Amino acid sequence: MTSNDRPYSDADLRTEAAAQHRDLTADPDYMGCGERMTDTKWTSLTDADFDAAQQSISDLLTSAADTSKWAISMGADGLEPAGQVLRIGSGDQHLARIYFAFASDVPETVRNSVVAAIAQTIADQL
Repeated sequence: MTSNDRPYSDADLRTEAAAQHRDLTADPDYMGCGERMTDTKWTSLTDADFDAAQQSISDLLTSAADTSKWAISMGADGLEPAGQVLRIGSGDQHLARIYFAFASDVPETVRNSVVAAIAQTIADQL
């Protein structure tokens, strides 16, 4: 079955996938969070410190921005998250943050050039 023969569009698939991604991350299993904390830094904690860390991780998960639509769209477009991040603002006061995703065949030098060009353009305007 080709995409033209389906009773739904690629956009429908992306919308549904984003909704399911959001639902899966919106209410993380609190106990499951603790069960995944198996690194020595966690297992060596006292019970009270472990519980506090587990609660902090759960709080971070539940307060995270819903980037489901972006994640699904990037994957569908064949893009991979890159390590480059632009932070706009000063000190701890962030006005905006830009994350980058590139096709896997884009060389690191090109990625760095794209990020630098965008950073310079923003700096010129502020």
